Amino acid sequence: MIEDILQPSRRGFLADLGAAAVGLSFTGGLAGCGSPGKSLNFYNWDTYIGATTLKDFKAATGINVNMSLFANNDELFAKLRGGNQGYDVIVPTNDFVQRMIQADMLLPLDHAKIPNIRNIAPEFITADYDPGRKYSMPYTWLVLGIGYRKSKVDGVPDSWKWLFDSDRYKGRIGMLGEAGDLCRIALKYLGLPPESRNPADFARVQQLLIRQKPNIAVFHEDNGQDLLLAGDIDIVLEYNGDIAQVMREDKDLDFVVPKEGSQLQSDCLCIPKGAPNPEFATRFINYLLDAKAGAEIASTIRFPTPNAAAKALMGADYRDSPVIFPPPAVMANCYWASYAGEATVRLYEETITRVRAA
Repeated sequence: MIEDILQPSRRGFLADLGAAAVGLSFTGGLAGCGSPGKSLNFYNWDTYIGATTLKDFKAATGINVNMSLFANNDELFAKLRGGNQGYDVIVPTNDFVQRMIQADMLLPLDHAKIPNIRNIAPEFITADYDPGRKYSMPYTWLVLGIGYRKSKVDGVPDSWKWLFDSDRYKGRIGMLGEAGDLCRIALKYLGLPPESRNPADFARVQQLLIRQKPNIAVFHEDNGQDLLLAGDIDIVLEYNGDIAQVMREDKDLDFVVPKEGSQLQSDCLCIPKGAPNPEFATRFINYLLDAKAGAEIASTIRFPTPNAAAKALMGADYRDSPVIFPPPAVMANCYWASYAGEATVRLYEETITRVRAA
């Protein structure tokens, strides 16, 4: 199995990736590597590509990939809102795909040039946020939950209470900083509709989070798993794949989806308007949907893949993991994040801004 061969640690990830060879940038700006006309610019999440994927793509096509990183969807959207600064492929989450479609920020995809679409599981071909997959291809799917250090918590922290409404782990709590995700999870915990647009509901979220703020060590930006691994925190709101990555390095770590239910999402591959090399971008997206390439990605990043052909190549410790693929009873109590309009986005942002400033 591919997974049995490829088991890089997070610390060894960049060395395996060959950062200099692919023009990796940590500043969020574009790297200056690659010859003109034979390179593309990839804007991605941290540790969200296979250890050899970019080198393999270059070997197969002669196209160099310059990858730069963003911390969250808010940053990605803000960077592109004023115009594309040279990115060819981006990886927004499904609700931001919907938002970008409505804002006319994405190019339609030519399915005839993406034959590896056949590898995607049927349930991911149909998407309410992008009917007909006109603008996006699914890259991963994910669920939010609680990552924790078993030796530092009392049993399994299977309720959002331990993050949102308790001082039991005072000063050892990490909270996800992305406004929309945090608000929707808090709404779910309060028994309110996650898709609420009611300002009164957001006032309750604000009150809840401000009351809990003295117990929170950090509002993290896509690095909660690193803080947990380092021992800086003991319990964290984070995505299942992020925690699955560090569980390979520390057996004292685990992940649970709280009993109140949680949020499902899918990160997608898109071509933003103004992409300098849309043809190269299309070839790259097709390559990422290849079965072997998809398995190499999944074995590295440990997020659940919507690529059925890639999943079939994976070992049982990936396919049967309840962290990577939560059981149906858990999934039944989850909801999909959705774009609720700019007025609601402002409610998310204003609520979390006030919480942080309190």
